[in-house]
Amino acid sequence: MSRPLAFVAITYSFAVVMMGTTMPTPVYSLYQAEFGFSVLVVTVIYAAYAIGVLTALLAFGRWSDSLGRRPMLLAGIAFGVVSAAVFIAADSLTMLLIGRVLSGLSAGIFVGTATVTLVEMVPDKWRSQAPAIATAANIGGLGLGPLVAGLLVQYLPQPLHLTFAVDIALLVVAAVVVLLAPETVAVAKGARPHLQRLSLPASIRGTFLRAATGGFAGFAVLGLFTAVSPGFMSSVLGIDNHEVSGAVVFVMFASSAAAQIALRGLDASFAMRAGCVVLVVGVALLCTSLLAASLPLLIASAIVCGIGQGITFSKGMASVTAELPADRRAEVTSTFFVVLYVAISVPVIGAGEAANVWGLVTAGVVFSAAVAALAVIALVLLIVESRGHQEVKESENI
Repeated sequence: MSRPLAFVAITYSFAVVMMGTTMPTPVYSLYQAEFGFSVLVVTVIYAAYAIGVLTALLAFGRWSDSLGRRPMLLAGIAFGVVSAAVFIAADSLTMLLIGRVLSGLSAGIFVGTATVTLVEMVPDKWRSQAPAIATAANIGGLGLGPLVAGLLVQYLPQPLHLTFAVDIALLVVAAVVVLLAPETVAVAKGARPHLQRLSLPASIRGTFLRAATGGFAGFAVLGLFTAVSPGFMSSVLGIDNHEVSGAVVFVMFASSAAAQIALRGLDASFAMRAGCVVLVVGVALLCTSLLAASLPLLIASAIVCGIGQGITFSKGMASVTAELPADRRAEVTSTFFVVLYVAISVPVIGAGEAANVWGLVTAGVVFSAAVAALAVIALVLLIVESRGHQEVKESENI
């Protein structure tokens, strides 16, 4: 395979693997009806994904450096295929949980390896666009999952099976193109993989705290939309169209990807402050949409929250890694992702438990208020940091 064609092929594989991890989203309400699950159980099924991602990030995060990119990309695809097969055969909560953990392993292995592979494989004329293309493949794939699955579930037969059969077919194509793509790592003879350790140097702890607080708020909202919005739309808004519920989740991911790409040139400090403000506005809209039972407001909140999440995530990551030597970036980046994937799972389970006790609307309002408070805390920390830097500059000028 030529280098440009291989780059396109890996981009396709990246998008397809990430798409598979969110394809169950419109199906959750069907599982809820099929097995009589509560909202809490649905959120636990969703959050099991984060367990797989975190395990993969820590256990396999640096294996591609030792074993090569292609073997790890194929391993990620294999976990995705097995996950989809488990969903097709699922007849119990246990199998659904296993399917989600396997899906998380697929994403956790693939996301880091594919991003690095695209950077290494990008043709010279596209080199400046490589990060944006990787972002589009990653977040765009995550957004396409609910949209494509919503269409399949709503308009075609066997919704609990067809969605995952299509996923398997797309993944098989991805495996073929990865096999045909060239290896970008010269694997040393006798090289052995090792675990990815977590690390947080003292010099960047303040920066990390500020970035992680805003990132936590953004990913918590992302988790809520992905896990709970289909159930909210059917039980509160009375909208049983799975394509509509998938489209709402797609809108949030698409807004996140668009914000990360369009605003990548902004100063990180300013962008992070702006992102926190946008997140507060977004969760205020979300809260209003819940109280008013309004689909237009829910869609507006998905757009605004997606923009806020995209900014706080991308610029937070940039601010953390900018202060590190190259040999420490993998450790700190893994630590950052651990915080984000805790954010996408644990608060959502809390929201599910609250929904069982208070109902979806009240739980959503409380959750929105908590996220807004986190975003405000991050904003205050960022403002204090900015003023501190300004004072230092003024004293140096004097």
